[in-house]
Amino acid sequence: MIGLQAKKARTVGGQQGFTLIELMVVMVILGILAGLIVPRIMDRPEEARRTKAAIQIQSIEQALKLYKLDNGLYPTTEQGLLALVEAPTVGGLAKKWRTGGYLEKGKVPKDPWDNDFLYLCPGLHGDFDLISYGPDRQSGGEGVDADINNWELQ
Repeated sequence: MIGLQAKKARTVGGQQGFTLIELMVVMVILGILAGLIVPRIMDRPEEARRTKAAIQIQSIEQALKLYKLDNGLYPTTEQGLLALVEAPTVGGLAKKWRTGGYLEKGKVPKDPWDNDFLYLCPGLHGDFDLISYGPDRQSGGEGVDADINNWELQ
C-alpha cells in the first residue's frame, strides 16, 4: 500500500467497539449542539402564537370595517365584538346588519392563549382599539409577554 495503511478495528473478545473517550467526545459534541439549537426551537412556538394573534386582529379589523360600511358606525364597546356575529340588541342598533354576520365560522375567535380580545370603541389610538394581552394575560409586558395591539401592526 502506497503510503496508506488500513486502520485496524479495536477488538475486545472478538467484538469491535468504541473506547470510553470516543463515546465521551461524541456526547460532548451532541450536548453542545443541543445547547445551541434547542433554545432557538423553543422560542418558535411563542413567536407563532404572536403571529397568529396579529393575523386574527387584522381579520377582526376587516370585519369591523365591513360592519361600519353596512351600518355607518363601529359597534360600541358595550356591544363588543359579539356584534360581528349576532345583531346587536343593546346600544345603537345596526341598520343593515349582514345576515350570517361578519366573521367566518359565526363566532368571535379567542386569541392563541384562549383569551378574549379586548375591544374599545371609541379607541384611545384610533376609531377602535383591539388588544391581546398575550400569554401573561395582563396589560403591558415586555418581550414575549408584550401586548399585541392593532395600532402597532402594519
